[in-house]
Amino acid sequence: MIRIHNVETDEIIDREMTDAEFADYQASLLPKPLTEAEQEAAAKKAAAEAKLAALGLTADDLKALGLGGN
Repeated sequence: MIRIHNVETDEIIDREMTDAEFADYQASLLPKPLTEAEQEAAAKKAAAEAKLAALGLTADDLKALGLGGN
């Protein structure tokens, strides 16, 4: 359903979505592909977490030691 609210007249109209509007709505629910920068950041984070795991540490352990970045 689509709700249109005219704030000048306070009129509210509820109507069914058109096929095109529904297709756009469904497409907006799909996850967006990561940008190249986001992919690189995720890879760096995973590599850092793997290094910590190899040492038996977590990001929370680093934060507790005052070494965490966030």
